[in-house]
Amino acid sequence: MTTPVDRPRRALVTGASSGIGAATVRRLRADGWDVVATARRADRLDALAAETGATTFVADVTQDADVAALVAHVRDTGGVDAVVNNAGGAFGLDPVASADVAQWRAMYELNVLGTLRVTQGVLPLLRERGAGDVVVVTSTAAHGAYPGGAGYTAAKHGERMLSETLRWEIVGEPIRVIEIAPGAVATEEFSLVRFDGDADRAAQVYAGYEPLVADDVADAIAWALTRPAHVNVDLLVVRPRAQANNTTIARTQG
Repeated sequence: MTTPVDRPRRALVTGASSGIGAATVRRLRADGWDVVATARRADRLDALAAETGATTFVADVTQDADVAALVAHVRDTGGVDAVVNNAGGAFGLDPVASADVAQWRAMYELNVLGTLRVTQGVLPLLRERGAGDVVVVTSTAAHGAYPGGAGYTAAKHGERMLSETLRWEIVGEPIRVIEIAPGAVATEEFSLVRFDGDADRAAQVYAGYEPLVADDVADAIAWALTRPAHVNVDLLVVRPRAQANNTTIARTQG
């Protein structure tokens, strides 16, 4: 997307305290972007700011007041050219018959409504800018089911429909809506959070093959954001070579 030559592009990245979010902040800063990194954990954001030079704002995307304050901060400090809706997560891997309703609610609140809140808040800023990008980091879970994953796949399908419908609704405006759907990504927290801190169970998710790492997804995000202004990457699915679909992974024996 084109911007005035006297300033770098500016991005807001949610879920920036770890994993894909932190990797995206690092990548965009290395590429010369100004970045506002947001997440709930101030200590993690402080360390990221010291490392990268990004600016930070502590906010929980599941809270209306936090998102309103975040959007006001972004507006008052120079506006924005792109938002990377990365905040999200999975809780539990239980079958439908015994699933925890509270976990489903938390996943929907974080993955779907968090993205909705941030996108609604940032859209006016992109329109003020005259052009911009809305990136939504979903998952291959947004494109297929797997046993035990109904709560997460339902939430990610909802997030996918949010981004696709938004693209249809604003067609003709100079705002791109980009969905990045990663497959298995080994980050320091995703599976650990999903399994309530069970490190052995989390490690088994990535055993016997080479999964993606956060930098791989950050690379895909940066690539999509830097296509010519007339090019929209509607959907980019990024998987490990060993992963054919959500349930088929070629693992080595041992």
